[in-house]
Amino acid sequence: MKVVLLAFMSSIAVHVVYIVGMVLVGYIKTKNYKPDIASAWDEVETLRKEVVFVKVNSPFLYLFSFLGVAVICGIIIFSYRNLLN
Repeated sequence: MKVVLLAFMSSIAVHVVYIVGMVLVGYIKTKNYKPDIASAWDEVETLRKEVVFVKVNSPFLYLFSFLGVAVICGIIIFSYRNLLN
């Protein structure tokens, strides 16, 4: 039971680090962005008459990711404990 609990806690930690890292990268990129307005007039593009549709992933992808990382962490913890004994 301890291995399962540790695996879920490890999975939560990995996901929290990933999400916080993505937010920090976005924040740093936004903070350091300096638009070059003077040269922007040289590269004027016309507006497109097309619409681009993209597929958005389901939030259930995070559930599967969470469970997959928990299984991987559980295997690592279980094998590490068996190697120590």
